[in-house]
Amino acid sequence: MLPWVVRRTRLPLLSLRCVDCRSTSATTGAGRFRVNANGKLLDVWLLVRCVSCDRTIKITVYERTPVRSFDPAELRGYRVNDPELVAATLLDPLLARRNRFALDWAGAWRLDIPSAWVDEGWPVQVDVVFEDPVPIRPDWLIAHGLGISRSEVLRRVKCDIALRRPTISGFTFTVMAGD
Repeated sequence: MLPWVVRRTRLPLLSLRCVDCRSTSATTGAGRFRVNANGKLLDVWLLVRCVSCDRTIKITVYERTPVRSFDPAELRGYRVNDPELVAATLLDPLLARRNRFALDWAGAWRLDIPSAWVDEGWPVQVDVVFEDPVPIRPDWLIAHGLGISRSEVLRRVKCDIALRRPTISGFTFTVMAGD
C-alpha cells in the first residue's frame, strides 16, 4: 500500500466580508490573538486582516469566559501568539460557523507522493492521509496525483468513498491497469 499525504503549506485564507471595502478575503498573516480582561472574565479574539484594504477584523474565540475555565498552557498560548494554537483555532469548524466565515484552501496545500510508486505491479493500492482538513474532491486529487483525466479516474479507480463529493478525511483507493 502506497501512502499519499495531503499537507498544509500555509494557513488558508478566510472568506469573510470586510465592512470597509466589501472584499471577501482575509488572512491571519503571522497569526495574532488579542486577550482582553474585564475583571475575572476574558475575551479572546483571533485578529485577521483584509487582503484588499488591510483592515483588522476580530474573530471571536471566547467571549466573557471566566479565567479559571482556561487551561494555563492554552492561556499562555493566546498571550504569546503560539502558531500551532493559531492554526488549531482557525481550523476549528465550530469557530468558522459561529463567526460566519469559510476557509479558502486554494494554493494552501500540496500532495506528497512517493517517487517509486511506478515500479509497483497492477493493481496499485493507495492510502490517502490528510494532515489538515483540506476539502478536496477525491476524483480531482487522484487525477492530479496520477496525471490522468478525471474520466479515466472514474474508469480505473475503485474507492471506498464517493469520488465526486469533497472529503476532509483519509481514504483508500485501488488503481487498476489501463486498457
